[in-house]
Amino acid sequence: MPWAKDAPSAAGAERAERIARRSRAENWRKPPRRIETSECITCDRCLRNCPPEFGAILDRGLDVVIVPELCSGCPVCVMVCPVDCIYVDEQWTPTPDRLWDHLGLMAGGSP
Repeated sequence: MPWAKDAPSAAGAERAERIARRSRAENWRKPPRRIETSECITCDRCLRNCPPEFGAILDRGLDVVIVPELCSGCPVCVMVCPVDCIYVDEQWTPTPDRLWDHLGLMAGGSP
């Protein structure tokens, strides 16, 4: 996997920057992915396999969600999903503030 070769600290810094900016990397050409919650069995395989430099998948209560601004569009989550409930999201919408606040709390920052 090409993204596994990157230094963890550099990848983590880039992810933190995307969280601070609340925007996708400009060089990402693929659209983000989305999880169809009505089809998802909440096994968390996608969450556990999302490359840490993206960290785009979160467990939000009863749902597993993809933060489009953190998703590069790589296919890793699709490949591990046992029920094929992850789709390309050409028409993605910005992530709500409450989810960004949750991300800030998870990272140890203040919302």
